[in-house]
Amino acid sequence: MFARNLSTRWTRAFVFVFGVTMLCMMFSSTASAQRYDKKTTVMFSAPVEIPGPSAQVLPSGTYVFRLLDSLSDRNVVQIFNKDESHLYATILAIPNFRLKATDQTVMTFGERAAGNPQAIRAWFYPGDNWGQEFVYPKKKAIELAKIAKVPVLYIPEEVAPYIVAPVKTATEPAVIALEKAPVMAVKPTEEIVPVTEVVEPPPVQAARLPTTATDLPLLALLGFLCLGTGISLRQLCPR
Repeated sequence: MFARNLSTRWTRAFVFVFGVTMLCMMFSSTASAQRYDKKTTVMFSAPVEIPGPSAQVLPSGTYVFRLLDSLSDRNVVQIFNKDESHLYATILAIPNFRLKATDQTVMTFGERAAGNPQAIRAWFYPGDNWGQEFVYPKKKAIELAKIAKVPVLYIPEEVAPYIVAPVKTATEPAVIALEKAPVMAVKPTEEIVPVTEVVEPPPVQAARLPTTATDLPLLALLGFLCLGTGISLRQLCPR
């Protein structure tokens, strides 16, 4: 009888520990995935223009932004509808830096003529100093630069059709073409300049992870789970 009770206790303990382990793995995997693709749901209250081979305007509504899973280039942004059943664009972006990270998603826009939708310029994920500066086809970049009176990043016109191509993986020709496309910047005067004149590198002292990007909440949760496991094992298997 004693052996049977002991076996039952150890079986329960094993099941409990196994369950806690799977829960920890699930939380860890979910957190890693969210950090990796930076999936963000955004609601626009007004129409917004995004890069494309021609004027591409998103009506007011809810959209999903996320980074494409690419080992060769992390700066490819995809924009989907709310339930991710439709892909609007796969856009090349250049890393941009901000001195102060925030705990909310930040979208910046370029100025447009009155009555025209704002053109999206950059996307910053919560807690990140680094964001994504969107690259427009050359003709649109020239137009935006003249209106906003600031330089705008661009890719050659012949690459622009790949922005709206259906893409599922980073190995497809459209993504490869975007990743290899030369990126320059155009001033309001139509002068072509290097990207380094538009996107500033971060200061050396600020190039470290913001405190909001740590795993402390997850580690605290794992600590409580481990403590609970130890207490349960002691109750299940008394001396």
